[in-house]
Amino acid sequence: MIRTEEMMLNVGPQHPSTHGVFRLVLKIDGEIIIEAKPVIGYLHRGTEKLAENLQYTQIIPYTDRMDYLSAMTNNYCICHAVETMMEIEVPERAEYLRVLAMELGRVASHLVWWGTYLLDLGSQGPFLYAFREREMIINLLTELSGARLTFNYMRIGGVKWDAPDGWLMKVKNFVPYMRKQLAGYHELVSGNEIFLNRVKGVGKYSQEEALAYSLSGANLRCTGVKYDVRKNHPYSLYDRFDFDVPVGTGEGDAYSRYVCRMAEIEESLKIIEQACEQFPESGPIIGKVPRIIRPPKGETFVTIESPRGEIGCYIASDGKKEPYRMKFRRPSFYNLQILPKLLEGQNIANLIAILGAVDIVLGEVDG
Repeated sequence: MIRTEEMMLNVGPQHPSTHGVFRLVLKIDGEIIIEAKPVIGYLHRGTEKLAENLQYTQIIPYTDRMDYLSAMTNNYCICHAVETMMEIEVPERAEYLRVLAMELGRVASHLVWWGTYLLDLGSQGPFLYAFREREMIINLLTELSGARLTFNYMRIGGVKWDAPDGWLMKVKNFVPYMRKQLAGYHELVSGNEIFLNRVKGVGKYSQEEALAYSLSGANLRCTGVKYDVRKNHPYSLYDRFDFDVPVGTGEGDAYSRYVCRMAEIEESLKIIEQACEQFPESGPIIGKVPRIIRPPKGETFVTIESPRGEIGCYIASDGKKEPYRMKFRRPSFYNLQILPKLLEGQNIANLIAILGAVDIVLGEVDG
């Protein structure tokens, strides 16, 4: 009989597969995880507290640094909250530019997840392909915003500036190219026997558990719950587009989350295609906004769908040019809470496969 003894094992905070400065303290018995304790806060910058001393337009760049793989979505969330409080009407052309920026960002974010997840599991090729396509999207967003990662393109009432000449045609041409590459991804990975053996049945949870832990995005939809803020509570122009809300296999395992996110790329391409077709030929790109933003006294809370799930922005205003209080509902933070339960009793070889399938961004976890 083989005798083992319990030991403590640190994974991170500099481990490449923790996807940021994230630490897991494991108690293991042989190769079995007895207990897992996430340790967060290494990337905490106090965004919500800093916001109390900043004007609303000054806060927007801080949101870029939360989920830095989806800066456009974060930008939109705070702008949407302020616009809701002040009842600002956003011009149609600006809204189309916002949708294109957010959906391109969603595809780019999922590509980073796909490439790094396969790299975690020991396959280098997919990572290189994913970043090849992501680079094309980043170039498009750079042309639009002037930045490469923290885009800071949204403005309260619209966008910073109009799209450059020829930009829309480049976006149109990208859609069929990306669809072709996506088919290649499926051929390379989705049916691969080694990959399927690594992710099927791993990290499972039920619909009830997903709801109890307040999971959202693909982490919720993988259990069969068809909930997407863009469909259930439409904002911006999403009610004008024909797209589906992909759900996984319903198993609630790592493979189901994979299926869900890959299908979401296709749905985002549908939205981008329709937005290009409907794009108005002319019009303003920012609405009637006072020079100094002073929302009326009161509170508001808005939510939108980011690549990682439901992101929300709460603002309490006392009528000044700085918020009295600001709070973000960060989906990565909530999605991470189920990790200790998923790891308990698992073989340590499944640790990274389970963590990577959750798809967290530490800037958003720590805030």
